[in-house]
Amino acid sequence: MFDRLYAVLRGDAAAPSKQKKNDTQIAVGALLVEAAFRDDVFGAPERRAIKGLLADRFDLPADATEELLQASEDAAGQSLELFTFVRKLLKDMDEAQRVEVIEMLWEVAYADGVLDAHEDAMIRKVAGLLYVSDFDRGAARRRVRERLGLGQ
Repeated sequence: MFDRLYAVLRGDAAAPSKQKKNDTQIAVGALLVEAAFRDDVFGAPERRAIKGLLADRFDLPADATEELLQASEDAAGQSLELFTFVRKLLKDMDEAQRVEVIEMLWEVAYADGVLDAHEDAMIRKVAGLLYVSDFDRGAARRRVRERLGLGQ
């Protein structure tokens, strides 16, 4: 099953319509996992943040969220480039949804209370690849900082 998902994410196979949602979920999850690993520490705060974000964004129960997180970790571990996931999101998401993904990435980056330079650079890169403007990326960051009580 995972081989087929990875083939679809790479663009090697056509995805059936009912699979489209899961592929998009895995792409989002994989980007979140990649953000968590950017500072070389994927700790409990980041894991909790990702699970909460995936559950909220995709309206998933706990068991489905855990399965999605595992599939996302597997996908991130097997991919050598971010563009694999970005391409899927460009195809399946509108601009507002892509800005939401950037906001999710900021939440993961700030989950441990510290923004690492590698996390910041990764979010900047993904935002550019997703055609999210610098203004929208910055606004998403401000919203997350306010929500987490980190101030300006």
